[in-house]
Parts: sequence; structure tokens; C-alpha cells
Amino acid sequence: MAKSHGFLTLSADDAEIGRVPLDDIAAVVASAHAITYSNTLLVALAERGVPLVVCGANHRPAAVLWAADGHHDQAGRMSEQAAAPLPLKKRLWAQVVSAKIESQGATLETVGAPHEGFALLARKVRSGDPDNVEAQAARRYWPLLFGEDFRRERAGGGVNAMLNYAYTVLRAGTARAIMAAGLHPSLGLAHRQRGNAFALADDLMEPFRPLADLLVHDVVSGGATEVDRETKPELARILITDMSTSDGVSPVAPCLERLALSAARCFAGTARKLDLPRRTLPLEG
Repeated sequence: MAKSHGFLTLSADDAEIGRVPLDDIAAVVASAHAITYSNTLLVALAERGVPLVVCGANHRPAAVLWAADGHHDQAGRMSEQAAAPLPLKKRLWAQVVSAKIESQGATLETVGAPHEGFALLARKVRSGDPDNVEAQAARRYWPLLFGEDFRRERAGGGVNAMLNYAYTVLRAGTARAIMAAGLHPSLGLAHRQRGNAFALADDLMEPFRPLADLLVHDVVSGGATEVDRETKPELARILITDMSTSDGVSPVAPCLERLALSAARCFAGTARKLDLPRRTLPLEG
């Protein structure tokens, strides 16, 4: 991959095989072997706040390159984020979990699977989710979506690998929105592992995962069995896929931007609620 006159260009055997305007790119996900990059391209991506995600086995991210300066008030917003008290983080996490469970119910309804009970579970979530309602919902959700024999395994192939790929694209888009809002992706709400450089991205992407699951369900229903040249473009559509919000239908990428900005306002004390997509209509496929 290289930069040429405002484009990201792809070449193989010294022949150009494709190009994309740099200003149209939300994230670059590299999940093939023997890829090379020009330093000029990496700088151009960083200047635009476009993260480069390098994937390893099973299409899971191994490293992410992101811009050092993403917002004019970055230092102030990161300070407020770092100083956010635990009760605030727990309250925001409950909002995230509740929205995720509502989205799971909407995904199940969209594919014609039983979805009764997910709205009730969403209402049961308390600050910090001490009852682990998120896990209760997951145990019901996966068999209903992919069958009784399905097990969500991050290192697995087939459907699991397709989920990994879609989540990687979603994670990159979430990280970009976070950095554009002047926040630091390492300072999470519930994901706080010391080795996780994108803990906040893992938090804020949760309500959007069911839409990625819906994309995977669609490609599997179409006969796909693995991540390949045909399924990658379909799964990468996650950031431009429309979903229902309280303000109408909107692509995922702008929803992520609004969510990240609302998180910054919550950390600053000027807002109490995250701008989360809620289940107003069945999700758009």
C-alpha cells in the first residue's frame, strides 16, 4: 500500500490493482500476509485520524497505529477522562450494556428469531452491571442467532472468524471516533485490562456489535463459511450500514462520533447520558 496524489493505492506484482481517496477512508484493516506500506502513506493516514489495524491469526487485531494529536482540546479532555470517578464510569457502563441488550433483541427480531425478554433484561441493568445481565443476555442470544451448537470462541474459525473481522473493523471505527473527540482509547469504563490499549473502544462499540452480528448472519445465510475475498467487503460495510436511532436512520460511523462526543461531555460533567443508538425500530439490514 502506498500514497499517490491523495489516494491510497494497492499494487501487486508492480501493477496497481486499486485506489481509494484518502479522505474517504474511515479505517484501514490489514489482514493479509506479505503486505508492505510506505511511510508516506502511514503519515497521511495519521494526519487524517485514520487508524491502521494490523491483524494476526483469525483476523484479530495485533496492533493499531493511531494519530498522536486528534483534537484541539485533547489534553483537557483526556485529563477529565482520567479523573472521571468510578461511580460515573459504572453509570455510563450500565447505559452501554442496556443499549447493547436492546440491540441484540432487535437483531434477533430482524432475523425472525425469538426476541422476547431482551427488553426486560435491558431494563434490569444497574450501575456497573453487578448482576452481569450482559452475560445472561449473551447466553440466550448466541444460540438464538446462530443455532444451539454455536459457541462464541475468539480463536475459532468459520462464523467466529467472520465475527472477529467485523468487530475489528468496528473497533477501528470506534477508536477513530474516540480520538477525534479528544479522548484516549486506553482509559475505559469497564474494560480496564492493563495490556488493552483500546479499552474505551471496546466499551463504546458494544451496542454496535449486534449490527455486526447481523451482517455475519446475512453472509452466512448466503452460503459463506469463512473470511475470504468475497466476505471481507460485506463485513467491512459495518461502518456505513444504517441503523435506527432516536433521531432517525443513520450510518454507524456518525453514530460512533456522536457517542464519543457525548462521552467527552459526560467526563466533563456537562452531560449525564451517552448518545446511544436505541431500539426505536428493527435494525436496518
